[in-house]
This record gives sequence, structure tokens and C-alpha cells, in this order.
Amino acid sequence: MADELERKKKKDEKAKKKELKKLKAEEKSKQAEVKAKEAKDVPKKSTKKSSKRDAPEENPEDFVDPETPDGERKRLSSHMAKQYSPAAVERAWYAWWERAGFFIADAKSSKPAFVICKNFSSVLPPPNVTGVLHIGHALTAAIQDLIVRWKRMSGFNVLWVPGMDHAGIATQKELKRRGLTRHDLGREEYIKEVWKWKEENGSKILIQLRRLGASLDWSRECFTMDEQRSKAVTEAFVRFYKEGLIYRDIRLVHWDCHLKTAVSDDEVEHIDIKEKTLLKVPGYDKPVEFGLITSFAYPLEGGLGEVVVATTRVETMLGDTAIAIHPDDARYTHLHGKFAVHPFNGRRLPIICDGTLVDPGFGTGCVKITPAHDPNDFKLGKRHSLEFINIFTDDGKINTNGGADFTGMPRFAAREAIVEALKKQGLYRGAQNKEMRLGLCQRTSDVIEPMIKPQWYVNCSTIAKEALDVATSDENKKLEFIPKQYTAEWRRWLENIRDWCISRQLWWGHRIPAWYATLEEDQLREIGAYNDHWVVARTEEEARKEAAEKFSGKRFDLAQDDDVLDTWFSSGIFPLSALGWPDETDDFKAFYPTSVLETGHDILFFWVARMVMMGMKLSGDVPFSKVYLHPMIRDAHGRKMSKSLGNVIDPIEVIDGATLEALHERLEKGNLDPRELVVAKEGQVKDFPNGISECGADALRFALVSYTAQSDKINLDILRVVGYRQWCNKLWNAVRFALIRLGDGYSPPVAVSPETMPFSCQWILSVLNKAISKTVESLNAFEFPDAANTVYAWWQYQFCDVFIEAIKPYFVNPALASDRAHAQHALWVTLETGLRLLHPFMPFITEELWQRLPSPKDSERKASIVICDYPSAIENWTNEKVETEMETVLASVKCLRALRAELLEKQKNERLPAFALRENNITSEIVKSHELEIRTLANLSSLEVLLKGEDAAPAGSAVETVNENLKVYLRVDRAINVEAEQEKIRNKIAELQKQKEKLQIMMSASGYEEKVPANIKEDNVAKLAKILQEFDFFEKERARLVAEGNEQMKQK
Repeated sequence: MADELERKKKKDEKAKKKELKKLKAEEKSKQAEVKAKEAKDVPKKSTKKSSKRDAPEENPEDFVDPETPDGERKRLSSHMAKQYSPAAVERAWYAWWERAGFFIADAKSSKPAFVICKNFSSVLPPPNVTGVLHIGHALTAAIQDLIVRWKRMSGFNVLWVPGMDHAGIATQKELKRRGLTRHDLGREEYIKEVWKWKEENGSKILIQLRRLGASLDWSRECFTMDEQRSKAVTEAFVRFYKEGLIYRDIRLVHWDCHLKTAVSDDEVEHIDIKEKTLLKVPGYDKPVEFGLITSFAYPLEGGLGEVVVATTRVETMLGDTAIAIHPDDARYTHLHGKFAVHPFNGRRLPIICDGTLVDPGFGTGCVKITPAHDPNDFKLGKRHSLEFINIFTDDGKINTNGGADFTGMPRFAAREAIVEALKKQGLYRGAQNKEMRLGLCQRTSDVIEPMIKPQWYVNCSTIAKEALDVATSDENKKLEFIPKQYTAEWRRWLENIRDWCISRQLWWGHRIPAWYATLEEDQLREIGAYNDHWVVARTEEEARKEAAEKFSGKRFDLAQDDDVLDTWFSSGIFPLSALGWPDETDDFKAFYPTSVLETGHDILFFWVARMVMMGMKLSGDVPFSKVYLHPMIRDAHGRKMSKSLGNVIDPIEVIDGATLEALHERLEKGNLDPRELVVAKEGQVKDFPNGISECGADALRFALVSYTAQSDKINLDILRVVGYRQWCNKLWNAVRFALIRLGDGYSPPVAVSPETMPFSCQWILSVLNKAISKTVESLNAFEFPDAANTVYAWWQYQFCDVFIEAIKPYFVNPALASDRAHAQHALWVTLETGLRLLHPFMPFITEELWQRLPSPKDSERKASIVICDYPSAIENWTNEKVETEMETVLASVKCLRALRAELLEKQKNERLPAFALRENNITSEIVKSHELEIRTLANLSSLEVLLKGEDAAPAGSAVETVNENLKVYLRVDRAINVEAEQEKIRNKIAELQKQKEKLQIMMSASGYEEKVPANIKEDNVAKLAKILQEFDFFEKERARLVAEGNEQMKQK
């Protein structure tokens, strides 16, 4: 950690020097431009330019933040930098937040508790100790931190516990890649090496989380293998076992021959194969064929001929113990009760009848049965009491049960050898393409082998029903899924649940607290030979005591099971163990059950269901009341993130930016084989030809939260993140403008009175009030993209685009100086409130900007925006009348801007005179009273209000309709394009003609007068009259334009 901090410090110093150098270069360039201009303009006497020359030179160092000692409050530059820099803004704040204790929850607090349940992991859930967070984890962190910061600011006693998973399989694989294998080192030394590796590498994720701004309570940091969590795992196992929920049995499991362990269902990925396909399999030099079905014959006993069977795994025929036919298949009636003979070992294979497994219409109607290596055959073997013969060693080689000719061969090498042996005996009947699903280990890409093994299982039937009821029962509902559609998925999983295999043949993990007693009198000495010789206890001492009672008077040796528990077992009790369970800690009493679980929908069963089942059984209550399931991140093309495709993104690469070369370098340090590396690099060249731009954590977080509206998948385009980084620059400049307008001596008020303020100030407060209400409503409903879009829309389209522009006259026009203080107060209060509104989404930039704002002199300022109150609506800010009038103002401005763009090809900033043609006095009053705002926002030289029927349309102008009561004209000094304007008028008339015809057809329809209510008929008459008025107006406009066109022709 110390080394990391030192590296960070050096990196910060380097960045600071680079920024300073850049600023100096910019300043030098500007000075050169000024001198050049001065030389050019020597003959001209200009007071303005003279004042610029006389102004003191800017010192570049004034724009660079001084170095901040680690953990201290950030020291800000005396002047805001002229451009937003994510690296500069996000530096130093987090270390101060953490040291100041802003994220620490108080178990003794009287505030309402809010606990978000999540520890991070490389697979989701816990980012595990082996790796780094990817962009999917960044989404999780962004959403969770948004919730946490919002709740903390809303007065809740918020707890967010950082946890890390020990990741048994992933860790073993990682160490194996480094040349450390458990069998070479022995268990004790191997465990020491893993702990050593964990201490050296486990901090990467924690650094990433801090860089993302995740406001976790680091004082409660935990690791699934630490002492307290290990104690909880042992306690859970023992309690489950004592209640009969954990048992040991011999069953088929998913076996990874490369790792030599069972893996869970969720660690198996299935791929569809259409035809003969070559795949690379770990441990094999050349690719292996899949997608073929091989047919061969079994000779029948007594010279009765042969039966032909077919299989996609011909190597398993070494473990065949029967051949099944359908009892009603007339072709084989004569074979009932007969036997086939195994060609390689002479084993007698009974011909058995089974109507469940065998489809007489498929293939030959004969099915080879390998009970020890196929799930369906396993069930049939149980039904018919067949022999179960395992033919594989743990590393996937043929064992002695497979016969001397094949013993020691890797399973897929044996596949080829068996085909050759069948050919030699004349029993081979050919092979053809066959569609199939192939299970691969998610960790190793090894082909999963069904293997019969003694394992520990959790009986899930009763606890699954309880977990189902709390989510679906009207009387007992305690669990809510967001989005609601996942309730059906919950039901589907739990109604079809199977018992959970929880043992793994690894050394890194929670060793199963079960001891086997080998009695002196036992004939079979192998551990596990007698299933009733197991004792389960919390410690060896307790196990020895229990065994002594169980085998009273007998001598025995005691040995603990070598296997460890599935990582999901410890993850499943995380809401309990993170709070100190099984001890009755203050945290457990204050914070359990937790409030919300946020995670990806892909682990609804594998993690969420197990937490609910285990939590309810061990505590008597659900571990959380709400489950928010976020979408899965895909790349911009909709493809799943995959190392082999080169589209996996480290969030730090987005935060700091990364060159294409750096992205390639990360791939090279990974464990891709040379061919995959080439493909991955090609993918990066295609997606990131110029690398990834520096975006910062704030922009990344905001983009990810905004993306969650995309159903159950997110197609992440980095350019969208870049867009939000540019938006941060707009926020930065808005605050720079504000600080200039507020001035050095400005002291903000404790409260404001909107009714005394200018129109634009009243409006910005009213729409801010609405944005606050909508944001809080969306957050409460877990509609995070709606909340993000509401905040964005207020800042972008109302504050930056309208308000900042609308109040500029108050700072430059002496005639408006009396309202300047009101404008300043509105500017400050909306900025300060808007930053608090935005903070949970973008913590770094909002803290930096908030800290630069002045504060009221007579009130105590909070140390950080982190611990400020989240905004709530203020009743007297809302003003519907002002908002309605501003809608007319902005609609007029939009039309005038459109006319400007249409009429002026160049000099689009030229101030032009405009005219407003109104239909009634109400519209006239709105336009007249808000002439300042319209002139300012539309960049007009003047605005004159005309009355329809009294004032003539201004010559040399173009018209645009604002609404049915208002039209605006814009006049230019030069001649307008009459033909273009006439075409616009013709289109308007054609549109009105369609409206008129549609309305007239409806009003002349049979039964209209009798059936249509009077009020609707009155409305239709009014609409028709309005359309006819518009017709009249545009006909006159067309005549005016024709006349002006003729006049232009005469002048030419």
C-alpha cells in the first residue's frame, strides 16, 4: 500500500508539472498573439486594447492547484483553471473524505438505518482477490454509490461495507499460471503462498473503487477468508448440517479436469455447435473434434447379431454397463432380457427396457448407457440398479477401469484410439455431423466432464419454498424485485431448484468442518468409505468429543475433509457475516436486515437466491427487502465482454485514458494464447483506433447510470462517456462565469424571496424545484436513468442554455443595476442547490465546484458537500405562471434563432430587428413584459410588438409561427430569398389544407350533429375558424412576398 501511495504521489507531481508546463505554453502563445496584434494595430488608438495592454499579466501558477498532503482537505488554486481537467479535479478529494470519516456509519445513531448489501467480485458478486474491476463492476459501483450518497445526504445512517471474495478457483488458476501448484508445494506451503499473493495483489480492486469515488465504510472492510467471516461460514455449515439441510452423497458433478475440481452450474458456459468443429482444449497440443456423432456396433451374446448405438463421446463406451431400448419397439422384442458383450473387456451389458429415456424414432432406437458419466444415464442407472463404473482419473485420463490398452491416455486422445480399435474389430459404423451443446468451464475453457463423486450438498427444497413465498405470496411478501419482471424468473428458478453441491476439490477456501472417523475395525480404510463415519463440528476438539460419543468404546483416527466450500457459500451469508454474525454485534442489531441489494440480473439465482435462502434460515428474516437488478454491459456492437475479443475495459483506462499501445500491453500481460492475442488486438484496433480518451470518474459514472434504461443489456459506446466529459467542462465554465459575476466580496443570503426577483430568476428557481421533485421521485422508484436525465436537463437546457444567458444584461447594463443583486442571489442559490442535486451522480466535480462557492456569513458551512442535505422542494419557489410565460418566451426565441440560421449564411451573431405579431392582449403582455429575455436570448437589436389587423407585416422579413396566437418576423438589411420564403409559405398552406379537409369530413359525417356532444362540436367549430384565419394570414404573407419579389426584380 505504501508503495502504491508513493507511486500515486509521484504520478500526481508529474501531472502537476505537465499541467503547469501546458498552461505556461498557452500563456506564452497568447502573449505572442497580443504582441502581434498590437504591432498590427499601432496606428489605431483603442482604449479597449490599451486597457488590455495595461492589465497585469496572468501567472500560470495561479491556475494550478497546490500540492495537497495525503488525507488533507484539497488545496485549491487561487483561480479556476480555464479548462476542466478530470485528473486535476479528482485528485486528493477521496483521501480527505476517507480520513475525515464521512463514510463511516454509526451503529448507535438515532437516524433511520440504510444498508446497501454488496461486496465486490470479479464474477459478480464479490470482485475477487485475483483480478481487477472491469466496466461491469464500475456500473455496480456507480449505481450503488449513487444510492448511498443520496441516502446519506437525505439524513439516513448509511452503511456500505466493502468486501472481497477469496475466489477459490480463480486464485488457484492464477497461481498455477505463475508456476505454483498445490501438489508441488503441499497444502500448508500452498496456503502460505496464496496469502502472500493476496497481500501483494489484493489492493488493486480497493484502489479502483476509490478512484471511482465509491463511498464505502472502509473501517468495516472485510474479506471472506478473514477470521470473523470464516467463523460465520463454519457456524452456518454446522447449523445446516444439524438441521439435516446438509448431507453427503455420491452423485454426478460438473468436473473440470484441468483444475481437478467440481464446479457449480453457474461456472459452466454452454456453446452451441452446429457441425464438425475443432476446439482448443487445455492440456492438448492440437485442437479436438466436436460436433460429430459416432456409430458403432455391440456384438450380442450367443451369436444373435449386433446392435448399433451412437454417441458424441465415444470414449465413454469404456464405462458402458447397459444398452437401453424402448419396451414397445417391435424391432427389439426378441432382445428383451438378452446381453451384449463389450468388445474390449468382455463385460456383459444387459439389454434393458426404458420408456423414459429411449426414443425409438431416434437413430437405431438403441442407447448406450454410461451411468457414471452422463446425467440421463445416471438416472436410468438408479432406476435399473446398474453398475456405475468411473473410467477417468481426476485430471481426465483413462483409469484402470478403462482397460490396459487405454489406461493413462488423455480422454480425447483415447477418443481417437477407441475409434481405431473399433475399426480393427469391424465394429465402426461411421460418423456424421451432429448439433450439440458443449459445456465449458468459465474459468479454464476446459470441456466439462460429468463425473461421479462423493460431495456435500445443501437440501434446497424447503428453504427454496420459503424464499419463493416471501417474493410472491400476498400474505407474506417481504421481498421486492426491481424491475418487477424478475419475479417470474425468481419463481422459475426456485420451483425447479436442485440440491446444491457445495464442496470443491481445492485447498484455497473455507475447509469443510467435517471430520472422518476411521475405526480400528473398519475393513475399508479409504476416507469416506462409510458415509455414517462423518462428524461435523466447529473445531477439531469439538469433533473429537462428538466422535467419542458416537463411537463410544471404539478406537478411531480422525481426519478433516480435504475439500473446501464453494465460494458462493460464503458469499451467500455475506449480509450476515459482514455485520458480525453469528455474534450479536452492535452492527448486526442496528443494520440487519439490510435495505437494498444491487447486482446484475445474471446472478439472480446463483447469488441472490442463496443469500435469501441462507439468510432466512439462519436469521429468521430476509437479508434485504429490495433487490435492484441492473443490465449487463456489452460492447458498442452488442457483444459480450470477452478477453479473447479484446473488448474488456478496465474502468481506470476510461478514467485516465489509454493509448492503443497501452491497451495492447494489458492484453500481452494476460493469459491469452498467441492466436487469441492476435484476435484481441485486432478487436482493439477496430474499436479504439486512437486509444481511449481521458474521461474521468464523474463522466464514466454518469454515462453508466444513464445507460441503465437500456432493457437488460447495455451496449456501451465510449464516445458517450467522452460526451459527458465535455459536459463536465460546460459545468466548469458555468461556475467560472458565476464566480466572476458574483465577485470577490459577494456574500450569499441565507434564504431568497423569489417574488421580489426578476422574471428569469423566478423561472430558474421554479424549474429547479420541479427538477428536485422529479429527481427524488425517480431515485425513490429506482429509475436511475430518469433521475440522471432530469438533473442533466436542468443543468444543460435550463441553467446553462437559458438562465446564464438571460441574466447577463444585469451585469453589463447600468440601467438594470438595481436587479443585479437579485440575479447574483438567484445565480448562487441555484448553483449551490444544483451541485448538491448532482453530487451523488458526479461526486468529484461537484465537491470541487461547491468548495469554490462563497457561503453565507451568518451560518455554519458544512465541511463537505458529501455531508450536506440533499435538496428538497421549497414551496414558494414554484411558479406555474412564470413557467408558462417562459415557455412562450423560449418558443419565440427558438423560432427567431431558426430564422437567423435560415437568413444569415455568415455573420450569424449579427444583431437583427425582430417583430412579434400577436393575436390578443394576453400574448401581447407576455411578449412586452419579457422583451429583455427575448432580445437577449435571440440576440436581437430590437423587438417590436405588432397587432394583427392593425399593423402591417414588416418588409424584407421572414416569418415563423410560434403558436396559434403568436408569429415572429426577423428582418435583415439585405434582400431575403423570396423564392425560399414562398416555398415555406406554400408548405404551411398545404398543411393547413389537410387539417381543414380532415376536420370538415369529420363534421359532415352522418350522425355528427345528433351523436357528438355539444362541447366537442363547439371546439371543432373554433378549430375550423382558427384554420381559416391561418389560411388568410399565410395568403396575405404570400401576396406580400410576391410583391417584394417583384420589387427586387425591378431594382435589378
